Amino acid sequence: MASEQIRTRSTHSGQALTYAAIGASQADDLMYYPPKGFRPFEATVRLGSGDERFESAAEAVLTWGIQRGSGMTIENIELPPGTGSEYAGLIYDADGTPIGPREPGEGHVYTEDGTPHVAPGVSAELVVHVFGVKFVAPVRVVSVTNDEHRVGFAYGTLPGHPETGEESFMVERRADDSVWVTIRSFSRPSTWYFKLGSPLVRWQQRKATKQYLRALLPARG
Repeated sequence: MASEQIRTRSTHSGQALTYAAIGASQADDLMYYPPKGFRPFEATVRLGSGDERFESAAEAVLTWGIQRGSGMTIENIELPPGTGSEYAGLIYDADGTPIGPREPGEGHVYTEDGTPHVAPGVSAELVVHVFGVKFVAPVRVVSVTNDEHRVGFAYGTLPGHPETGEESFMVERRADDSVWVTIRSFSRPSTWYFKLGSPLVRWQQRKATKQYLRALLPARG
């Protein structure tokens, strides 16, 4: 008798963030006075100008496009408990191939593939492969900005992330109608073994940031 394969997925509901300075990635003086023991970082690039450029970049940021465009996959997305609209996940066929999203609940915005948009309290796992090694980085969205001139969000690290800290992604339309994206973070290795590999971790962080910025740049022929 063939054994039945059971699919499970991890949950981060109820887990606390792994740092105390929640929201500090938005502080004006982050680069000068980061939370004690953390390394700050900031990068900004111009994306173009005009309403269309701003709106398309903003939509990409709020649908995890900046992470997907950098080569990451987004897995195990969870809405905050008690919202009544928890992510239902995908439907799999007998071979384990995803064939479509389960019907999501109301009260949250989803992409066509059933992925929840970024929203406060949403948790997810960012998955990246480095030199053939798979790294899973659990995060939770701690803030979302969505107004006439600024759109973006910040997420903080959960247990199991290679780093401890926070990262923010903000698209801004300035007074001259130019559109910019800024990535800011503060971080440190989460464990002693990641601390031993901190040069590699920092290299990967810088590489990821460059990929993040390129992910929003207009396509060039």
